[in-house]
Amino acid sequence: MRLVHADGQTVHVAYCTNVHPGEDLDTVIEQLDRFAVPVRRHLGADVLGLGLWLSAPVARELAGDPRQVDRLRAALDARALEVVTLNGFPYRGFQEEVVKHRVYHPDWTEPARLTYTTDLAEVLARLLPDDAARGSISTLPLGWRHPWFGDRQVLAAEQLDRLADHLHALRDRTGREIRVGVEPEPGCVIETTTELVDRMAGWDEEVLGVCLDLCHLAVGFEDAAVAVPRLSAAGRRVVKAQVSAALHVEHPAADATRDALAAFDEDRFLHQVRACGEHGQLRARDDLGEALGGRRPLDPAPGGTEQPWRVHFHVPLDHAPEPPLAATTAELRSSLGVLVGGDTALTDHLEVETYTWSVLPQAVRPTDDAALAASIAGELAWLRDTLIDLGLKEPA
Repeated sequence: MRLVHADGQTVHVAYCTNVHPGEDLDTVIEQLDRFAVPVRRHLGADVLGLGLWLSAPVARELAGDPRQVDRLRAALDARALEVVTLNGFPYRGFQEEVVKHRVYHPDWTEPARLTYTTDLAEVLARLLPDDAARGSISTLPLGWRHPWFGDRQVLAAEQLDRLADHLHALRDRTGREIRVGVEPEPGCVIETTTELVDRMAGWDEEVLGVCLDLCHLAVGFEDAAVAVPRLSAAGRRVVKAQVSAALHVEHPAADATRDALAAFDEDRFLHQVRACGEHGQLRARDDLGEALGGRRPLDPAPGGTEQPWRVHFHVPLDHAPEPPLAATTAELRSSLGVLVGGDTALTDHLEVETYTWSVLPQAVRPTDDAALAASIAGELAWLRDTLIDLGLKEPA
């Protein structure tokens, strides 16, 4: 799905396919008919964008056989689907029964992470529509914060230097520009935009930028109106934004609130929790179950002051949870306003990344493929309408 900004830029809108389990190319192609085509039809879109997720084995297969990439490109074209961005954060097995911390492995100290990302870049250069200005790939924020000593930072920097060299060489060889965005996430080596600016100082600014996940931004109580200018001042482009909302919990100590939150405490994904004090200090827990009553519950601050929580649980954009819970939808709209609501679009790749449909509370979880496709289409329609409210237009 494409919209046009007032500055003339085409803004590509996609949904991320990491919501679907798929560890081989045949399954990836089969999912186009099961989900992507019905989503496009629900929207009435001429072309639907996919933020494609390819597991490491699929990426390796495709990078080694251009004929297979051409097969995937032909399957996309035949269904009026396009790919300008790939999600390169999960390495494999993202919809297995238990993921949790495994999603951060291999990290950027390991050669496998570099190989995976260069494979994705090679594939994306062949998948890009002919008229696309560039492609983008999101990647993890170096790794989980423990353990992370100076030697690991040096290793990661060396690998990302090699990645930048590969991306420059790829552009020289193919004429296609691919940028990689490091995605700050709670609990990781790079959790905030401030940490990103510090950790990435001196790294290539042309092809290494930021993937700004708006759920993660909200969980860290960061304001896009401050964060995005900080990135720009440091020379870091927002190569891609993931349009996602977090859980907001205004009164976490209330029994009814904790009962409602318990329905979001599930075994597959990590759901980091942050509480914000009146002077902006954050208190943190690594998972929702821990915050609710595990080994280290997140109790009220010293003095008994209750502080709001934000929970890293990607909730549907167009359906806020029932009270007493809420979503960071207002913050999401504000962030979009900063990114694409001004005179210049600060990013041209927007990806809806609600990968949590299968672990939502049972009462709101899609019951079959058709319901999931309709739900994804509902989110994309919400985003389209929001962007039009911000002044973007559908192509003539």
